[in-house]
Amino acid sequence: MFESTTQIRVRYAETDQMNVVYHGNYAQYFEVGRAESIRSLGFTYKDMEAMGVVMPIVELHSKFIRPAHYDDLLTVKTMLKELPVDHRIEFFQEVYNAEGKLLTIGRVVLYFIDAKTKEKTVMPSQLFDTIKPYFNKTQD
Repeated sequence: MFESTTQIRVRYAETDQMNVVYHGNYAQYFEVGRAESIRSLGFTYKDMEAMGVVMPIVELHSKFIRPAHYDDLLTVKTMLKELPVDHRIEFFQEVYNAEGKLLTIGRVVLYFIDAKTKEKTVMPSQLFDTIKPYFNKTQD
């Protein structure tokens, strides 16, 4: 399993009238977590686009357990539980507050798409080779 964490401080504009992070902002928090997890492997979305691969989101699921508030320091934990072997990659994400309490759970599915043909493709081999050692069981 691959896992990474990144921190985000809640900005005032991300809260609603109840001083709670507006639920739609979690999609952005999840995106920051995914982008930073890929960056921790030595890649960026920009790098993958240069390789001719784009990654649209095809599913986004969220479960809200506790609220986050203005100026909270959040930790976004991003996990890959399975090694992607086809056109899809599934990220599991959890958001914690500074006290370590679980606030939100998310699951995001993206597809690897050839930028020119718009057809499904596989993960770029350079990224696959970097992620593969994090998984005990290889999948063929």
